[in-house]
Amino acid sequence: MIDASALAIFLDPVALAIVGGGTLLATAARGPLQDTVNALRALSVLVRRPFDFGPARAELAHAERVASAKSLLAVDSHLLKDADVARGVEAVADGAGPDEVEQLLNRLRIDRHERHVVVHDFWSAAAEAAPAMGMVGTLIGLVRMFRSMDDPATIGAAMAIALLATLYGALFANLVAAPIAARLARLSRAEEKERRALIKPFRAFAEREKPLPRSRAA
Repeated sequence: MIDASALAIFLDPVALAIVGGGTLLATAARGPLQDTVNALRALSVLVRRPFDFGPARAELAHAERVASAKSLLAVDSHLLKDADVARGVEAVADGAGPDEVEQLLNRLRIDRHERHVVVHDFWSAAAEAAPAMGMVGTLIGLVRMFRSMDDPATIGAAMAIALLATLYGALFANLVAAPIAARLARLSRAEEKERRALIKPFRAFAEREKPLPRSRAA
């Protein structure tokens, strides 16, 4: 069994603050504040299941059944959980044809992908910045150590900062930030592939609900 006191020697709040705070500050400074907020919010995606085409297709099928039994106007898009399905149903209700609906779905998919790329870039940048912040912490620790050579009691704490900052930077980059970036990128690619499957049934739905051309007056 691992002794907790043995692990305690690897905990240094100062080194942790330098690496963690420095990495966050350096990464956040590369873009607007909203990018940082979105990147932190995206952490909740890590515990979710990958996007599945099935539920979204089921919602579209429900809208088709309601439109067939009653009318397209009876479909309440606000009750649809998937945002793309809701937007597509609204477009069809407004008279959009198959090509227009496909363009809409592609635009929504591309916009989503661009937002995902910003989040991936944030965590990739954090993985790049963390080792550098570790070196900054090491330099700070060494400076404190050399300035305290006449006080042996403080040399150990300064050396701990120097060594642990490098350790924290390497661990955060390779065990936290880089895996987060890789997993988010994989989830994004999987969702994009799944959402492409919505185009064909939506085109068929739009074709069935396409308004009939008005006959010319005699």
